[in-house]
Amino acid sequence: MLRTALRNVLAHKARLVMTFLAVCLGVAFVCGTLVFADSSAAAYRAAASQTFADVAVTVTPKAPQPGAAADQSTTVLNDALVEKLADVPGVAAVHPSVDGSAVLNAADGTPLRAEKAWGNLAAAYVPGKDDKDTRYPLVEGRAPQNGGELAVDSGTAAAGDFSIGDTITLATDGPVMTKRLVGIVTTKDTRVTAGGTLALFDKATAQRLFASPGNYTGIDLSAASGTSESELSERVTNVLPADGAEATTGTAQAAQQATYVDTLTRGYTKLPLVFSGVALFIGSFLIINTFTMLVTRRTREIALLRAIGSSRRQVVLSVLLEALLLGLAASGAGFLLGLGIAWVLPDVLSTTGDTLPNGPLVIGPRPIVAALGVGVGVTVLAAWLPSRKAAKVAPIEAMRSAEQPPSTTRSRVRAAVGVVLLVLGAGVLVALRGAEDASEENLQNAMFGCAILVAAMIALAPLLAAPVIRLAGRLTGRFGITGHLARENALRDPRRTAATAATLMISTALVAGLAVIGNSAGQALDHQAAAGLDADYVISTRTPTTGIDPAAVERVSDTSGVRTATAVTDSTLFIGGHVRQISGVDPDSVDAAMKLDFTSGSLDDLGPGRIAVSSTIAREHGVSAGGKINASMGSGQDLTQYTVVGVYEDNPVANDALGARSEVQENSFKPGSVQRILVRTDNGSISKSTEDRLRTAVGNNPLLKVQDRGELVHEAAGAMSNLLTLMYGLLAIGVVISSLGIVNTLAMSVSERTREIGVLRAIGMGRAGIRRMILLEAVTVAAFGTLLGLAGGLFGAWAVGPLAGGAIPQYSLALPWGTLLLVCLVSLAIGAVAAAVPARRAATLRPLEAVAET
Repeated sequence: MLRTALRNVLAHKARLVMTFLAVCLGVAFVCGTLVFADSSAAAYRAAASQTFADVAVTVTPKAPQPGAAADQSTTVLNDALVEKLADVPGVAAVHPSVDGSAVLNAADGTPLRAEKAWGNLAAAYVPGKDDKDTRYPLVEGRAPQNGGELAVDSGTAAAGDFSIGDTITLATDGPVMTKRLVGIVTTKDTRVTAGGTLALFDKATAQRLFASPGNYTGIDLSAASGTSESELSERVTNVLPADGAEATTGTAQAAQQATYVDTLTRGYTKLPLVFSGVALFIGSFLIINTFTMLVTRRTREIALLRAIGSSRRQVVLSVLLEALLLGLAASGAGFLLGLGIAWVLPDVLSTTGDTLPNGPLVIGPRPIVAALGVGVGVTVLAAWLPSRKAAKVAPIEAMRSAEQPPSTTRSRVRAAVGVVLLVLGAGVLVALRGAEDASEENLQNAMFGCAILVAAMIALAPLLAAPVIRLAGRLTGRFGITGHLARENALRDPRRTAATAATLMISTALVAGLAVIGNSAGQALDHQAAAGLDADYVISTRTPTTGIDPAAVERVSDTSGVRTATAVTDSTLFIGGHVRQISGVDPDSVDAAMKLDFTSGSLDDLGPGRIAVSSTIAREHGVSAGGKINASMGSGQDLTQYTVVGVYEDNPVANDALGARSEVQENSFKPGSVQRILVRTDNGSISKSTEDRLRTAVGNNPLLKVQDRGELVHEAAGAMSNLLTLMYGLLAIGVVISSLGIVNTLAMSVSERTREIGVLRAIGMGRAGIRRMILLEAVTVAAFGTLLGLAGGLFGAWAVGPLAGGAIPQYSLALPWGTLLLVCLVSLAIGAVAAAVPARRAATLRPLEAVAET
């Protein structure tokens, strides 16, 4: 049996190559997605993490006690404490640090990686006894020595196109500063190497910006050989001021950070894992279909083995050994191809404004297990099912016919199962039409319903193939006899046709459904953003923890072409255990910038202790104008009872609540600050020159964004757009597998119909007619899969729409006709392209040799 398996593997090289490719691509799809998911998550973790490899203990200031001076937490971390810690037994080295955040402008004046708040790092260059800071080795120039000098890491220098001697503009938390670049360093900090930036100041400047003169934000200690972290931590704690500082081991810091980063990056792994499941399904389906056709074609060979004395078990074992050998080889090749896919995906899926963090490929156990599971497990299973069926056929019966039509009973059972699954899946999805939000439970139900719906479509596909293809045959019939033959060939084996179209059906359903949801949500976000904003420009901070220079508000107001400039302060509002956003406004000027539609009350009575809330907040807490609501504004205020003076329709510009700017400013992340300036221009003018004047008014501060209405709408839909781009990129690989499935099916179909094609050539059909027949057959199969996929995708998008509507009140179903038309054309083109090689082979068959083939 082993020799038989090896002979079969090598005897039919063409079939071997096609099956090998099917398994290889299936493995590559799954492994590539899993490696990409692990690598992306690791890169994000690295981007948000600090390395503690050389840190045994870190000394940090304790939080100030209530009523203490604001700078009390920094007064104990000074040079005196550094010297004291250096004398502690077991301390090998002491590295005081002053850490903060700074955003730089690139050489062309544009903000450099400003959206990456986790990686805009700033620190002090603190030289040791050798006048060097070992954490930041210099590669060019020298260290900064005064307040007018700056050093950056080599990655930042390359990204910003900086050279030694250049003047760099940057901001930490306020007005723009100008520094001269005097040095370029390297760093092992993963937050920087994963795509962030690093700005180094001299010690005195960093202390003034991020701590207080003469003080540090932290002190890192390295342990001498033979001293454990716990021992050193205990010794250090004994010499620290009890109320001023605390010691934490590097291991404890790493564990705390790991918990935080895992929470932060959890979402980056979920989506690729979902698609790895889709990849597994599509790849497995293709492998099963390919091997089923392969074994079916060898039914006579199996019957001959049975006739000369082979038992059923030996026949099945021979096929399984063949599948095992093929699966092992294809798994290895597919795994390597998957690594290539994972390597290029970050570049393919990155956009100009949002690049994925840099990082090496992470190859964990999951991709390896998946490679073996898909390549070997699925291939062996795919071979076992048809070989077991073929081995049960009596030898003399199998010798008469290579194809055994399905029994009527099996067809009826399949139809019954398909109908039950269809009713169940559709019922689950229709039940979601009454959902009011996208809760985790609703999302799980939606995924469950979609999975059942896909299973129902697969089960019913062979039964739907005949009527749908006959309908499509009215179009192919216009091509004459070749069109009629193409239709009959597609109808010859509905199960094979359905299996071939299944991968394209699944890909089309996913793309169509996502396109409809994305287009509908995008239009809703556009409408929501435009409906709530009456300003022509919005100047805003990139993070809520920073503020706009108060003097900049006046400069914007005095800018040529500006009619009004309304300042808005943003903060948090804790209501009912949830964090909401509150905007501080001036009631007299807010109407000039925001479109507020009040369902009850107004802003006339807005003031300390009196707020207005959105309709969502009012509904959740059962309040209306004149009612009371308990909330806490900012991070330092106790729970307070507020009077609701008005309820307005949800408005993303106004956020969840509106308060008096004076009160919100007192409780913002940066007290007394402004986070947004809503600008109305003369005659609603929007131009590049106006934008340039506004940027100049705020000092070209890289911490600030200057956006017109169109850019705001685009940003509102940006998350959905990026999500769809990621989905389309991953699904594109599924389309490649779908095309290979059609190639596989047609190639084997041509091989099975060699004599038939020879007869057609002998009675006068030319090569062009043969090619046209194969091409029309492929397009017919592709059209069948596309039609079913569109139907399933549109129904799913319609059913789960209310989940998006819970988050976006303006959501309504909006079909992207252009995208759907493109999906149809691409699907048909896939069929046409996939048919090229099999059609060419069929057309080159010589009539007499084809007729003589047995």
